[in-house]
Amino acid sequence: MPGQSETADQATAAIVGAVGAVADPQTGAALGELHMIRSVGVDESSVEVELALAPAQVHARDAVADAVAGALADVDGVERVEVRFGAMTPDEERAAAAALRVRQPEEPPYFSDGSTKVILVTSGKGGVGKSTVAVNVAQALAAQGKQVGLLDGDVWGYSVPRMLGSDGEPVGIGDLLLPERVRGIKAVSIGFLADEGSPVVWRGPMLHEAIQQFVSGVYWGKLDTLIVDLPPGTGDVPISLASLIPGANVVVVTTPQEVASRVAERAGRMATRAKLRLIGVVENMSGFVCSHCGTPTEIFGESGGQSIADALGVPLLGRVPVSACLRSGADGGRPIFAEDPDDPAARALQAISVEIDRRARAIVRRRIPLPLFDSMQQEHLMERPAATAPNGGERS
Repeated sequence: MPGQSETADQATAAIVGAVGAVADPQTGAALGELHMIRSVGVDESSVEVELALAPAQVHARDAVADAVAGALADVDGVERVEVRFGAMTPDEERAAAAALRVRQPEEPPYFSDGSTKVILVTSGKGGVGKSTVAVNVAQALAAQGKQVGLLDGDVWGYSVPRMLGSDGEPVGIGDLLLPERVRGIKAVSIGFLADEGSPVVWRGPMLHEAIQQFVSGVYWGKLDTLIVDLPPGTGDVPISLASLIPGANVVVVTTPQEVASRVAERAGRMATRAKLRLIGVVENMSGFVCSHCGTPTEIFGESGGQSIADALGVPLLGRVPVSACLRSGADGGRPIFAEDPDDPAARALQAISVEIDRRARAIVRRRIPLPLFDSMQQEHLMERPAATAPNGGERS
């Protein structure tokens, strides 16, 4: 009868619509949007669904199956659900990647609607705890309910995978890399692509290409904040990121020691010359607080962070004391907030994360007419002494 056929068609459409609206746990995109649904068979109260999975999604197949079954549980008349999986063909992977790219614009600065706060964490030299600050600030923001990405831009000295306790391998859909999801953070690092003990021996062009891939070739999805752990100093990677994400916020990490703070000042001045937005200084290793008597000892000196903040004209965002818990947590891949939220370093990092989030501004989407690297070269990014003419004047 026509009425029964029409009703059956409506029921099938409702089932297909429910399956298509299920979110893929890896990307957050709908299964229908990613062209993952191969077939939906309906036989009275039984439904059979066949889905195509990319290699990146295999580990989440149980979660996908449960989500499909949960969605169909709300559809009248459905009593039994069977979900079967097959491997995506190359054409299906390309279609899924194309759908994700539609969700993530390709033009700079690559973030969906201009609401993402990009925060570059830098230092003048290594060993001051820059990565420790970056990772723990990311974890603190994620604990506050933010959607947080963490990009390990320290290509030579990558340490984010160990600090997050992740040994995951890179996965992708088509030509898009998917970030590793660890402790509520979406993370990307060269450490997911190389063995921990293997050196990365790259020069300028390769570094720029890698950083560009990490920014534009990764499906970050919707982010409130992207934390970027930069390599120390003022080399190729900071310049590349300045050209890719103009106007990003910068936080300089130093220790109280004058030798470290003077070098860190150079990193701060480079940021302003590169048209980045310097928002403050974090002083790490700011003394040791005795666990028995509570007396602080200034192991590495004092006031280095405040002096560089004053020199750069920005606020001191906070001081992080030396902490055995912070150190062991970084080595063991455990956030200090989970280990001991009352540790003085945990309290300091929590307060710093709030201050950074308050002061940082979201990236404004705009096209860049010329490579910023060229303009920075024209403006003499590195200050050079003026050449002296024979008569004692300056040459033009």
